[in-house]
Amino acid sequence: MSFCWTTLHVNNLKESLEFYQEIVGLEIGRRFEAGPEKEIAFLGEGETKVELVDDKDINSVNLGDDISLGFEVDSLSEKIKFLKNKGVEIDSGPFEPNPNIKFFFIQDPNGLKIQFVENLK
Repeated sequence: MSFCWTTLHVNNLKESLEFYQEIVGLEIGRRFEAGPEKEIAFLGEGETKVELVDDKDINSVNLGDDISLGFEVDSLSEKIKFLKNKGVEIDSGPFEPNPNIKFFFIQDPNGLKIQFVENLK
């Protein structure tokens, strides 16, 4: 068995696609209509994907405070510079809980926490 994707219902697909493409760096793999009021996009390369679902029958999305998606980066300081240039605020961190890892959080357009992680090997 393998993990395929994480599904996120979004308030605005265009805004969410821009965020996940420009800020996170994921590419659209597939995008399609899934009914008269629903559009789906899969992002990411490799085995695990992020699925964004824009369903006009759902009025609001509540993702909760206890969920985050983590993405590994080569350089945390470079990612912070990049985000500041894009006008994206750091939600919390950076943290370095041990000598092998450091990370920080931002929020996507729907309020989901996005974690950027640098593994220090």
